[in-house]
Amino acid sequence: MRKIREVLRLDAAGLTDRAIAASVGSSRSTVQECLKRARAAGITWPLPEDLDERALEARLYPRAASRPGAVAVEPDFAEVARELGRKHMTRRQVWREYRKAHPTGLGYTAFCVHFRRWRATVGADVTLTQVHTPGEHVFIDYSGDPAFWVDRQTGERQEGQLFVAAWGFSHKLFAIATPTQTTQDWLIAQVAALTAFGCAPAVLVPDNASAIIKRACRYDPEFNPEYRDFAEHYSVSVQPARVRRPQDKAKVENGVLIAQRRVLAALRDATFFSLTELNAAITAIIAEINAERFQKREGTRDSVFESHERPAARPLPLRPYEYAIWYKSLVHKDHHIEVDKGYYSVPYTMVGQRVQPRIGTRIVEIFQAGALITAHARVERPYQRRTIEAHRPPEHRAYLALGFDHLLTRATKIGPHTAAVLAQSALKRKHLGETIRAANGILRLATDYSPEALELAASRALALKVYTYPALRDLIAQKQGVLELAEPPATEPLVHQNVRGAKYFH
Repeated sequence: MRKIREVLRLDAAGLTDRAIAASVGSSRSTVQECLKRARAAGITWPLPEDLDERALEARLYPRAASRPGAVAVEPDFAEVARELGRKHMTRRQVWREYRKAHPTGLGYTAFCVHFRRWRATVGADVTLTQVHTPGEHVFIDYSGDPAFWVDRQTGERQEGQLFVAAWGFSHKLFAIATPTQTTQDWLIAQVAALTAFGCAPAVLVPDNASAIIKRACRYDPEFNPEYRDFAEHYSVSVQPARVRRPQDKAKVENGVLIAQRRVLAALRDATFFSLTELNAAITAIIAEINAERFQKREGTRDSVFESHERPAARPLPLRPYEYAIWYKSLVHKDHHIEVDKGYYSVPYTMVGQRVQPRIGTRIVEIFQAGALITAHARVERPYQRRTIEAHRPPEHRAYLALGFDHLLTRATKIGPHTAAVLAQSALKRKHLGETIRAANGILRLATDYSPEALELAASRALALKVYTYPALRDLIAQKQGVLELAEPPATEPLVHQNVRGAKYFH
């Protein structure tokens, strides 16, 4: 009504509709509608002194006449609030049941407006209280205040980020300190929480931390691939709280407050020399909190959890979750990808395509468009290769089927020096394909020149400790030079007609 009065005053002052809209912070169409209603009601500025805000609203926005015989039955909003606390119930479903019982009752919009007004009259508890179903929700978050421990070797004070988890129904708590709040530490903390609880909820409610949420969205958030793996492993739904809506995770906010007051306060003067020692102390304090009796409720956090929460929760999977990192890779021409200092094969038909490898502690899984292509044991040393024979092209498999033993047999027929050169060449190679390729090149010299020339060059190569195809080829090609020098020239007598002798210089 104050805006309407301002619109009428500015219009009487001669301002345009656009200027009035900018002044009062409304759209131009809203200003025009207001002035239209004022003219229709015969209201001009200045307003009569006896025209208060309610009277002005009634003249500008008269209520529609009720239908004859239609009486809107007011819902029992206390019952509505109780029904909304039940699982799967929505406001619209409650309204449908109300209209079914009272066909002439309030419309949905009026129903919601009246319900909001009713909640405002009964106090903040009704507005903020969340009714949780046993086994359904676990709320998780990090405390803004850290715990501390001291590095025994350097004496430096280190921060431990305090992670807190709380069940919605039983309020059972878990807390642990991690070095950071990275994705890996988020997951380590949550795995530790579910392991300590011995069961998993249907829904996890974190905040919108960038370590686990790639893109925050109220309706369809996008999770980091590592966090998505974690959720799929435990078959839990992840429903992040709305941005800047702490009431969506009031349980963990209260749990964080308890942890700050009970854990951090109790440990304020204690000194720990490792994160393990710090977490042992945190676990002991949390166990005391969970064993304490409620002030306004029967039992303890532990007893309510065991009697109500655990039976309704989900069992943990038999295989524990292992942290893994997702990458994006391009398949090279040798039908291998390079990721995390290792080479892993994929089918040769995928050369040039992009894949998504998932690197775990022991296993490397390679996906494309969500489908698993292949899996390898993780390499044991940097730049090691993992190749599955079926991934090679048919011609490569035929080539490698020759085998090094077959080539060594051929070399032995040429001569022992040639066989020794092939053996030394193999010791210098790291991959079977590379070894066979080098051996084939050396044996080809027997065809390009002669077996005798290759055997002679091989004997000299062993003396020079060179075992490559180019070195042997050069030794054969230069047999008039290098090979002849290999045999010491026959020595002539020191005294002959070309030697002048010492007397010549007198």
